[in-house]
Amino acid sequence: GDIVDINGSLDRAEVAARVFGDPAELAALNSIVHPAVGVEIHHRREALTGTDATVILDIPLLVESGYRDLDGVIVVDTELVVALDRLMHLRGFTEQDARKRIATQASREERLGIADLVIDNNGSINDLAVEVERCWVWIQTLDRPPLDRPLGRLGSRVELD
Repeated sequence: GDIVDINGSLDRAEVAARVFGDPAELAALNSIVHPAVGVEIHHRREALTGTDATVILDIPLLVESGYRDLDGVIVVDTELVVALDRLMHLRGFTEQDARKRIATQASREERLGIADLVIDNNGSINDLAVEVERCWVWIQTLDRPPLDRPLGRLGSRVELD
Protein backbone atom coordinates (compact mmCIF):
# COMPACT_ATOMS: atom_id res chain seq x y z
CA GLY A 1 0.00 0.00 0.00
CA ASP A 2 0.87 3.64 -0.31
CA ILE A 3 2.15 5.48 2.79
CA VAL A 4 0.30 8.70 1.93
CA ASP A 5 -3.49 8.76 2.13
CA ILE A 6 -5.84 10.54 -0.28
CA ASN A 7 -5.62 13.74 1.80
CA GLY A 8 -1.83 13.82 1.51
CA SER A 9 -1.33 12.80 5.15
CA LEU A 10 1.07 10.11 6.29
CA ASP A 11 -0.67 6.77 6.78
CA ARG A 12 1.01 5.84 10.06
CA ALA A 13 -0.52 2.35 10.10
CA GLU A 14 0.93 1.59 6.66
CA VAL A 15 4.36 2.91 7.67
CA ALA A 16 4.24 0.75 10.80
CA ALA A 17 3.20 -2.30 8.79
CA ARG A 18 6.22 -1.81 6.52
CA VAL A 19 8.92 -1.00 9.04
CA PHE A 20 8.04 -3.28 11.94
CA GLY A 21 8.28 -6.34 9.72
CA ASP A 22 11.45 -5.37 7.87
CA PRO A 23 14.65 -4.35 9.71
CA ALA A 24 16.07 -2.68 6.56
CA GLU A 25 12.96 -0.50 6.18
CA LEU A 26 13.09 0.41 9.88
CA ALA A 27 16.78 1.36 9.58
CA ALA A 28 16.00 3.48 6.51
CA LEU A 29 13.19 5.29 8.33
CA ASN A 30 15.40 5.89 11.38
CA SER A 31 18.18 7.28 9.17
CA ILE A 32 15.73 9.89 7.89
CA VAL A 33 13.93 10.71 11.14
CA HIS A 34 16.69 10.77 13.76
CA PRO A 35 18.94 13.45 12.18
CA ALA A 36 15.93 15.68 11.49
CA VAL A 37 14.73 15.29 15.08
CA GLY A 38 18.24 16.11 16.36
CA VAL A 39 18.28 19.35 14.40
CA GLU A 40 14.82 20.30 15.65
CA ILE A 41 15.77 19.56 19.27
CA HIS A 42 18.84 21.76 18.88
CA HIS A 43 16.83 24.66 17.46
CA ARG A 44 14.19 24.47 20.18
CA ARG A 45 16.79 24.28 22.96
CA GLU A 46 18.72 27.14 21.38
CA ALA A 47 15.58 29.30 21.49
CA LEU A 48 15.49 28.82 25.27
CA THR A 49 19.09 29.88 25.94
CA GLY A 50 19.23 32.33 28.82
CA THR A 51 15.89 31.27 30.29
CA ASP A 52 15.17 29.10 33.30
CA ALA A 53 13.03 26.76 31.19
CA THR A 54 12.93 23.05 31.89
CA VAL A 55 13.46 21.11 28.68
CA ILE A 56 11.81 17.71 28.51
CA LEU A 57 12.55 15.58 25.48
CA ASP A 58 10.00 12.87 24.71
CA ILE A 59 12.18 10.30 22.95
CA PRO A 60 10.14 7.14 22.32
CA LEU A 61 13.13 5.00 21.31
CA LEU A 62 15.79 6.46 23.58
CA VAL A 63 17.86 3.28 23.96
CA GLU A 64 17.67 2.46 20.25
CA SER A 65 18.42 6.00 19.03
CA GLY A 66 21.56 6.32 21.14
CA TYR A 67 21.03 9.76 22.67
CA ARG A 68 23.49 10.43 25.49
CA ASP A 69 24.56 13.30 27.75
CA LEU A 70 21.07 13.86 29.08
CA ASP A 71 20.76 15.38 32.54
CA GLY A 72 18.16 12.90 33.67
CA VAL A 73 16.48 9.94 32.03
CA ILE A 74 12.90 9.16 32.93
CA VAL A 75 11.48 5.85 31.77
CA VAL A 76 7.75 5.27 31.69
CA ASP A 77 7.49 1.56 32.48
CA THR A 78 4.64 -0.77 31.63
CA GLU A 79 4.51 -4.53 32.04
CA LEU A 80 4.30 -6.49 28.77
CA VAL A 81 0.79 -7.80 29.42
CA VAL A 82 -0.49 -4.26 30.10
CA ALA A 83 1.28 -2.84 27.04
CA LEU A 84 -0.19 -5.58 24.81
CA ASP A 85 -3.68 -5.01 26.19
CA ARG A 86 -3.45 -1.25 25.62
CA LEU A 87 -2.11 -1.59 22.08
CA MET A 88 -4.92 -3.99 21.19
CA HIS A 89 -7.82 -2.25 22.94
CA LEU A 90 -6.84 1.41 22.69
CA ARG A 91 -4.99 1.45 19.37
CA GLY A 92 -6.70 -1.41 17.52
CA PHE A 93 -3.62 -3.61 17.02
CA THR A 94 -3.90 -7.35 16.66
CA GLU A 95 -1.93 -9.25 19.29
CA GLN A 96 0.55 -10.35 16.59
CA ASP A 97 1.12 -6.74 15.44
CA ALA A 98 1.47 -5.53 19.03
CA ARG A 99 4.05 -8.23 19.81
CA LYS A 100 5.91 -7.48 16.57
CA ARG A 101 6.15 -3.80 17.41
CA ILE A 102 7.33 -4.47 20.97
CA ALA A 103 9.89 -7.01 19.70
CA THR A 104 11.61 -4.34 17.57
CA GLN A 105 12.18 -2.14 20.61
CA ALA A 106 14.76 -2.30 23.37
CA SER A 107 13.83 -4.68 26.14
CA ARG A 108 12.14 -3.51 29.30
CA GLU A 109 15.34 -4.37 31.19
CA GLU A 110 17.44 -2.21 28.82
CA ARG A 111 15.10 0.76 29.30
CA LEU A 112 15.06 0.37 33.07
CA GLY A 113 18.84 0.07 33.02
CA ILE A 114 19.30 3.63 31.71
CA ALA A 115 16.64 5.19 33.95
CA ASP A 116 17.40 7.78 36.59
CA LEU A 117 13.72 7.77 37.52
CA VAL A 118 10.98 5.27 36.63
CA ILE A 119 7.33 6.22 36.20
CA ASP A 120 5.07 3.22 36.84
CA ASN A 121 2.38 3.19 34.13
CA ASN A 122 0.64 -0.07 34.99
CA GLY A 123 -2.33 1.47 36.81
CA SER A 124 -5.12 3.90 36.14
CA ILE A 125 -4.82 7.40 34.69
CA ASN A 126 -5.13 8.73 38.27
CA ASP A 127 -2.23 6.52 39.36
CA LEU A 128 -0.22 7.91 36.45
CA ALA A 129 -0.99 11.49 37.50
CA VAL A 130 0.50 10.75 40.94
CA GLU A 131 3.61 9.29 39.28
CA VAL A 132 3.99 12.34 37.02
CA GLU A 133 3.74 14.68 40.01
CA ARG A 134 6.45 12.65 41.78
CA CYS A 135 8.56 12.94 38.62
CA TRP A 136 8.10 16.73 38.42
CA VAL A 137 9.25 17.10 42.03
CA TRP A 138 12.37 15.09 41.12
CA ILE A 139 13.02 17.17 37.98
CA GLN A 140 13.04 20.35 40.08
CA THR A 141 15.94 18.94 42.15
CA LEU A 142 18.22 18.60 39.10
CA ASP A 143 21.03 21.02 38.31
CA ARG A 144 20.34 23.46 35.48
CA PRO A 145 23.08 22.93 32.88
CA PRO A 146 23.54 25.34 29.97
CA LEU A 147 20.87 24.79 27.33
CA ASP A 148 23.37 25.33 24.52
CA ARG A 149 25.26 22.12 25.32
CA PRO A 150 24.85 19.80 22.32
CA LEU A 151 22.97 16.57 22.72
CA GLY A 152 25.29 13.63 22.11
CA ARG A 153 24.56 10.48 20.16
CA LEU A 154 26.25 7.14 20.48
CA GLY A 155 28.11 6.04 17.38
CA SER A 156 27.36 9.04 15.20
CA ARG A 157 27.37 12.81 15.34
CA VAL A 158 24.36 14.82 14.31
CA GLU A 159 25.37 17.96 12.47
CA LEU A 160 23.43 20.79 14.04
CA ASP A 161 24.18 23.64 11.63
